Amino acid sequence: MTGALIECVPNFSEGRDPEKVGAIVEAIRSAGAAVLGQTSDPDHNRSVVTFAGHPDAVAEAAFRGVARAVDLIDLRTHHGVHPRLGAADVVPFVPVREASMQDCIRVAERIGERVWRELGVPVYLYEAAARRPDRVRLEDVRRGQFEGVREEVRTNPARVPDFGGAELHPTAGASIVGARNFLVAFNVNLATSDVSIARQIARSVRASSGGLPHVKAMGVLLASRGLAQVSMNLTDFETTPLHRVYTAVAQEAARLGVGIAGSEIIGLVPRRALEQVAEAFLRLENFRTGMVLENRLEQF
Repeated sequence: MTGALIECVPNFSEGRDPEKVGAIVEAIRSAGAAVLGQTSDPDHNRSVVTFAGHPDAVAEAAFRGVARAVDLIDLRTHHGVHPRLGAADVVPFVPVREASMQDCIRVAERIGERVWRELGVPVYLYEAAARRPDRVRLEDVRRGQFEGVREEVRTNPARVPDFGGAELHPTAGASIVGARNFLVAFNVNLATSDVSIARQIARSVRASSGGLPHVKAMGVLLASRGLAQVSMNLTDFETTPLHRVYTAVAQEAARLGVGIAGSEIIGLVPRRALEQVAEAFLRLENFRTGMVLENRLEQF
């Protein structure tokens, strides 16, 4: 890919029906954006699709993906351990190359207005695109989820969307659209089914509880696997890298008498995030980014 490049990483409230997820992915692909990856989880009942391209192609792809999700997903019958407000729950745009955060804000605003105008789905703007300080953080916008916000928005003017009125879409809820920097979605699965332990660890590591900077965390139960999970978003992996988060979770788990069953990355991860892990865990004394083959090839 050459020229301006942005990424979009929408989260859809469907992780159990591969046909529905496949239809959403095909709608995204039909706009000419490059679909880079897709992850679905049945316990979260959620899918994450990563695609990139020229800002115009990514904007069109995002709209088509949202439109297909609105057609296929009914939140009235949706259940999963992950919070959700909409069928197309979160639609973030990320600057990658020759594109600024302001470019992504403009795309978010354009798509947000179009989703409301053409699909009748209200839209909240968040992160860098937020128009109010109480809507910067995703968790603040989504608090109450579909069922709670559906009732509150009717009587509380502070919850009225940025695009749309005091009523959510009856089946698709509302979408949260914004612009942000790279984020790493990182989960650690515990060798226990006791979700209270996962919640205790999440409280100890997340920034809002006085834990690690730029870490959001919650404890959930993966019923299909019989495991409790610490589900996290690292909003600044340069400041708080993967290995530091993993170590903090593992240490707290050990203190509580629980082992680690494994960890997982949802979606894609920047190369630098994994370089940090290699440097830290392998204790490479002479490590530098130029030792990575792909980094050197990009210099020629």
